[in-house]
Amino acid sequence: MRKFIKYICLVLLSLLLQETSASAFQQQDSTATQKELPPEEKIDEPDASSYLPNSLEDYNEAYYVLTRLNNPLGLPPNKINLQSPQSTLEHFVISCRNKNFKEAVYALNLNLMPNSIGSKEAEDLAQKLYYVLDQRVDINWDALPDRPDGQIDIRTTTNQAVAGKPRRSIVFGETEIENRDIIFRLQRVKFEDYGAFWLISANTVENTEELYQVYGPTFLDRNMPKWSQAKIGDVPLWKPVLTFLLILISYLLGRVVIILIRKIAKSFDKPLILALSKRLGVPAAMAAGVFFFYITLNNLISYSGMFSSTIYALLLAIVIASGTWFFMRIIDFFMRYVAENKIGDVTSEDSHEARQLFTYFSVARRILTFTVVIIGTAIILSQFRSMEKLGVSMLASAGLATIILGIAAQSTLGNIIAGIQIAITKPARIGDTVIIEDRWGYVEDIRFTYMVVRTWDLKRLIVPLKTVISETFENLSITSPHQLNEIELFVDYRVDVEKLRKKFTELLENSEDWDEEHPPLLQVLGMTEKSLRLRAVCSAKNAVVAWDLHCRLREQMVAYINELEEGIYFTRSRVELKEPHFKAKTDNPDTKK
Repeated sequence: MRKFIKYICLVLLSLLLQETSASAFQQQDSTATQKELPPEEKIDEPDASSYLPNSLEDYNEAYYVLTRLNNPLGLPPNKINLQSPQSTLEHFVISCRNKNFKEAVYALNLNLMPNSIGSKEAEDLAQKLYYVLDQRVDINWDALPDRPDGQIDIRTTTNQAVAGKPRRSIVFGETEIENRDIIFRLQRVKFEDYGAFWLISANTVENTEELYQVYGPTFLDRNMPKWSQAKIGDVPLWKPVLTFLLILISYLLGRVVIILIRKIAKSFDKPLILALSKRLGVPAAMAAGVFFFYITLNNLISYSGMFSSTIYALLLAIVIASGTWFFMRIIDFFMRYVAENKIGDVTSEDSHEARQLFTYFSVARRILTFTVVIIGTAIILSQFRSMEKLGVSMLASAGLATIILGIAAQSTLGNIIAGIQIAITKPARIGDTVIIEDRWGYVEDIRFTYMVVRTWDLKRLIVPLKTVISETFENLSITSPHQLNEIELFVDYRVDVEKLRKKFTELLENSEDWDEEHPPLLQVLGMTEKSLRLRAVCSAKNAVVAWDLHCRLREQMVAYINELEEGIYFTRSRVELKEPHFKAKTDNPDTKK
């Protein structure tokens, strides 16, 4: 009980001291302000109690201590609410929107500005900062706390580091100048014994002039006639009209670029340059038109807010995409030109080195194209600051996300890596004859993730590259195109095998397709209850010729066997018929024989 009474007494004593100090500081500040300011610049005397510490511990000193504050302005009037980050920025924006820059100045920390700065210069600074914020900064008002301690009420995965803690500095926007990030901050400050409050940071205010030189009004913003300033929504009429004209001019410029490229190519009168001009005309026109539109729009017309940051980043992304497309076309054209005109015929089974080199070029072309696309995409994403934040956020909590993405991309990445393995280890090359999944055909192309096999019936078999690497298939051209084929014959036991052997040798030796690499061979492989099984082997220079040769020899051998004694040596089924034994039963003796 005694401890409780003692605690109550201490609390009452502290409250009494606060009231006494507040009255003293109020009188002292009021007198000082009246002495420092000329009569025309006198302001309402601030109520010091509005800036006293909000608790006995004063939020664990979560503020910046100032030794001076905005000379010669001093503390803001009582009617201005700067107690939270949101209220401070709202006061600044609303005051500037209403052209009341005199009151907007009180939301700025001018301590890094020269001591000689006057009220008029401070108001100009506030006007310039508002223009920059309006033009280039997308303020996320939902992320600004409306609490004096700057704490976050709702905890999420991205704000766990600061949730539940008093804050003294909060970012409310960002932009860049010459690839240098400029951060806009609100800071919680305390001056002498007054309570802590929020101001736009001194560093943000110090960068205002530099930002205004870059993002300030354009020449047209300053010199367009008044009649063109009529607004459609919040946008002056002349801006969308001029934007449409710039789009039209950009389109015409692209058409001119295409015409010039084709005329220049025709003047050289060379097939290579003519073919290149056809491939590069459209991407070059698109890049030129979009780049012209981006430069003119950025220098002639200034849109504001989120639309501005989005449209300029989007246009720059289109410019980068056009350039990426342009370089992809150049790489693709020269790779194809070299492969088709310098390597030679890859359809011939004898062109072993040509097929190997063509495969290298095909895989290299796709790897280079893939690399250019990845680089272009990375540059495009870097233009969107929201994407950078997304990337940081994903890295911060990317355990599960990384696993999911890895599983989802496993098949695609595996096939791409398999393509590189195929180029190095060469289990199949463009032009090779293969038997895969019991289908016979030619390797027509090797792409990023799959191989195209043209079958004998002119169909296309799509085989994932991982299958080519991990599963068994037959490559009839991998070492030597020389090919052996066999012919199976089923004949009667009574056939003269030696006569058939001589006939097969005669037919093979008289054939132009026989490569003489393997001697004529006819063997008895086995027998069944009905026939003998013979195998004849023939050789040819490649699989295609060997196939045709063995089909023709089979036909000729069947015709020869058919001519031998009217075909009696083909497979026969033998049936023995026996006369049945029975006694005739009849009463007529004349019927008995």
